[in-house]
Amino acid sequence: MASPTFADLLLARAGDGHPGIRFEDETYTWAQAVAAARTRAALLPDACPAPPGRPRHVGVLLENVPEYVFWIFAAAFARATVVGVNPTRRGAELAADVRHTDCDLIVTDTAHLPLLDALGGAIPDERILVVDTPGYEAALREAAPKATGGDPGARPDDRLLLLFTSGSTGAPKAVACGQGRLAVIAERSAMMGIGRDSVTYVAMPLFHGNAVMANLAMAVHAGATVALRRRFSASGFLPDVRRFGVTYFNYVGRALAYILATPERPDDHGNTLECAFGTEASAQDMAGFARRFGCRIIEGYGSSEGAISLRKTPDSPPDALGVAPPDVEVAVLDPGTGAECPRARFDAAGGLLNPGEAIGELAGLNAAGTFEGYYKDPEADAERVRGGTYWSGDLGYRDEAGYFYFAGRGADRLRVDSENFAAAPVERILSRWPAVVMCAVYPVPDPRTGDQVMAALELHDGTAFDPGRFADFLAAQPDLGTKWAPRFVRIVRPMPLTATGKVHKRPLRRLHWEPADGHRVWVRPGRALAYEPMTGAHAAALRAEFAAHGRDHALGTL
Repeated sequence: MASPTFADLLLARAGDGHPGIRFEDETYTWAQAVAAARTRAALLPDACPAPPGRPRHVGVLLENVPEYVFWIFAAAFARATVVGVNPTRRGAELAADVRHTDCDLIVTDTAHLPLLDALGGAIPDERILVVDTPGYEAALREAAPKATGGDPGARPDDRLLLLFTSGSTGAPKAVACGQGRLAVIAERSAMMGIGRDSVTYVAMPLFHGNAVMANLAMAVHAGATVALRRRFSASGFLPDVRRFGVTYFNYVGRALAYILATPERPDDHGNTLECAFGTEASAQDMAGFARRFGCRIIEGYGSSEGAISLRKTPDSPPDALGVAPPDVEVAVLDPGTGAECPRARFDAAGGLLNPGEAIGELAGLNAAGTFEGYYKDPEADAERVRGGTYWSGDLGYRDEAGYFYFAGRGADRLRVDSENFAAAPVERILSRWPAVVMCAVYPVPDPRTGDQVMAALELHDGTAFDPGRFADFLAAQPDLGTKWAPRFVRIVRPMPLTATGKVHKRPLRRLHWEPADGHRVWVRPGRALAYEPMTGAHAAALRAEFAAHGRDHALGTL
């Protein structure tokens, strides 16, 4: 039996009168959505000649609106590739994304059209389709008679999507996803509890893999209803759940934390939610969300690259990512030697006793073949696949029982007083402080050698940073490593995030401890857990130390 394609899943919905897409006051049956996709697929040849040697690349620069979904479906029928253009990027960065991915056509709207000025005319006006204009409607009417209901002849290896990574620790890269891989992912709908009567909620951006893979594709497979929201809103979350009867939603990054930061009401439990699936929520946020809204949380580890994944089991420790599926062999490897790292050991309080040896890079030993690569980036491909092993770029550790734990991105390793450790375990501790909405831990350079620990904290609205209470909180944490207490604390509002809701640490690291954007910075001058406001005198003394030890160059690094 031939491997399925995503186009095959859409063909199964072609005559389906069940509600498929709901958006604001609009509703489209699956049959209408498929017909809309076929019309856009018929429009594509006239709008954009076929480039030699590759499929047409359609850049979509939109919020989560039905047109976005229709064009993903259209690309499946036309054997074209949709490039998810991130609307939060601007100027030269956005232009570089579009040029790098060889977009032949751009689909956008009047609100986002000015962002394309950065292209400097690199894409002719006739190849920019503006969906909320009379000209676009006329083009669709002209294309409609050409739309056919035949088998598009799609192949599993047809590249359907180019999805940019979040860019939380480096420049975004365009990850390829073929029709076959997306179809296989879609077939996991039952594992997520998505069935015919489900209503899935897409508020995470469609230009990122999480929304397409962990929601939209599965809804297509199950014939469920998809409720779209233009962009995520914490305050709009519960009203949307009740309006559309949402049973499932996907999240990424700090979405749960922001929802939990909204005022709690006695009737929050009165909703239709059954399940949420996502990545990178803290154990406290998962437990708090499940309690407050009465739904099941499925937390996992995965990425747009799709080579390895980890899933929580009912017996997984609260802070663990879980275990690998039976057909995927995952290990924690030393990136320098390629050897497997020793298993993690914990003290009675749950503190990691051997971070220096236990923390390594999460790697898929038999997963390299499932990685479809980055578009036109052989250096990044080579970084991911070495010696037949897929290297995730993420830090982790594994306990004696086989459960994996996340320890941060590759850039999240710190070295303080010759001790190596990762940011994620420290962040898990700081997130316990009731005043914190979210936190980020990252290294800043030490005047002599190595790093110092810095933390950025976003506090609940109306809450001021109390250095005494924070110090008391740290002192009461039995699993806080001896080198883990932050030397510097930056109070931010809001926390800088990527477009997919992940903490964006690069701009924080660039600032070091310097005040900026109205942020208040606190410093712990000595060994004691005592914090005081960072002053000009503190900063001058630090700079003098860097100069005295010949470390001025370190202040220019991230």
